[in-house]
Amino acid sequence: MAAFMYSHSLQSLKVHSGCHFVSSRREYPATILKRNSSRLVSACIPKLLKDLSLSSSEVDILVDNVKWDDKGLAVAIAQNVDTGAILMQGFVNRDALATTIYSRKATFYSRSRSKLWTKGESSMNFINIHDIFLDCDRDSVIYLGKPDGPTCHTGAETCYYTSAFDFLRNSQVKESKMALTTLYSLESTISQRKAELSGPQNGKPSWTKRLLIDNKLLCSKIREEADELCRTLEDNEDKQRTVSEMADVLYHAMVLLAIRDVNAEEVLQVLRQRFSKSGVEEKESRRP
Repeated sequence: MAAFMYSHSLQSLKVHSGCHFVSSRREYPATILKRNSSRLVSACIPKLLKDLSLSSSEVDILVDNVKWDDKGLAVAIAQNVDTGAILMQGFVNRDALATTIYSRKATFYSRSRSKLWTKGESSMNFINIHDIFLDCDRDSVIYLGKPDGPTCHTGAETCYYTSAFDFLRNSQVKESKMALTTLYSLESTISQRKAELSGPQNGKPSWTKRLLIDNKLLCSKIREEADELCRTLEDNEDKQRTVSEMADVLYHAMVLLAIRDVNAEEVLQVLRQRFSKSGVEEKESRRP
């Protein structure tokens, strides 16, 4: 960043959610920005999010590379870093994006109130930012973060819980439906089967219900499927066989998680926290 030579005059000092940052007006040599703009978008953001000693000039260069609309705004989408769920959508201006970078709390610009607002400032259900992404056109932003609680003002996990296809089939549909990925759709189905066990049982139970009520059967299947997965490697079986066996391992393991009242999100969070550790260091941390 030191290679960028510019002159600027301080225009304002913004204070928001306990975070101080400087907005400035400056003139950059056009040739330098043109030559480095694409590199800035790919290289600046990871550095900014890991570096606690940010300078206003670094953040200013980043926000200059956003293609703001004629009102100085861009779309911002908040996404759960572990589940991939789309939490909410809002708008950001320069100050909202800069505040998010500094505070690590998802901050937006309210068009109706003409002011910045941080998600969770009243409910305390903040979205804690882990990374920020710009799209290829640099006119929209993804806030990748971990929510402290429900995102929607209705109390739902996300603001997206109405299926358009369900509505088209029945415009009076009342049931909320989460926009789930394949993994979380499977988790939801297993949880539903578990809940059904508390009610009257009619006919032959499904395979999932059999696994839920028979720990020995479940554990034997997990061991069996894990062994078959390893055999696809040992016996050099075709790729599709590996895919099929891994699907079996994942399914049976998720039934075990349901029995133990463990969410897949909790497992993914542990995996994410291990990213910055070596395998040796991580194993040492588990020792009593």
